[in-house]
Amino acid sequence: MKKLHAWLAVLLMIVGLGLVAPSSATAAPYCGITWGSLAKSSSRMTTAPITNIRAGRHACFDRMVVDIKGKRAGFDVRYVKHVRSEGSGFVVPLRGAADLQVVVRAPAYNSKGQPTYRPRDRKNLVDVSDFRTFRQIAWAGSFEGQTTIGLGVRAKLPFRVFTLAGPGSRTMVVIDVAHRW
Repeated sequence: MKKLHAWLAVLLMIVGLGLVAPSSATAAPYCGITWGSLAKSSSRMTTAPITNIRAGRHACFDRMVVDIKGKRAGFDVRYVKHVRSEGSGFVVPLRGAADLQVVVRAPAYNSKGQPTYRPRDRKNLVDVSDFRTFRQIAWAGSFEGQTTIGLGVRAKLPFRVFTLAGPGSRTMVVIDVAHRW
């Protein structure tokens, strides 16, 4: 009996020191997503203009794509309290519980100042009414060589941003927002 008590005492001491811990199942990341929600940016600038903004639904995330006619552009994407309009600084109202400010370091006009992207509806650039995460994509303007887009999302969720070259001389800035953590 003394040996049993001695072993129990040793076992309790080991567990107390954290050398042995009960096994716990850790949940795998949703769809393997490990992106996080911190700001993402690239300082690359281009004079190549934006030509289109579109969106799509995927199994694990919603995607927004900014098409650029030319070489790669930089970006700055982050959660903010309010997305503000380029130039004026006015708040761009967005549906959803969280606002992503998407700044693409490319203009939406050509070298002569003529627009290369004209949204039909500045408040709803793309119909995202049946998307799982996106609630609204709104125009915030293009000023001094950069363009800002407001992306209203369901909640502050993980996101990633990257650029893709092609087809041809085109480039795409891609923003994916996960459906959940």
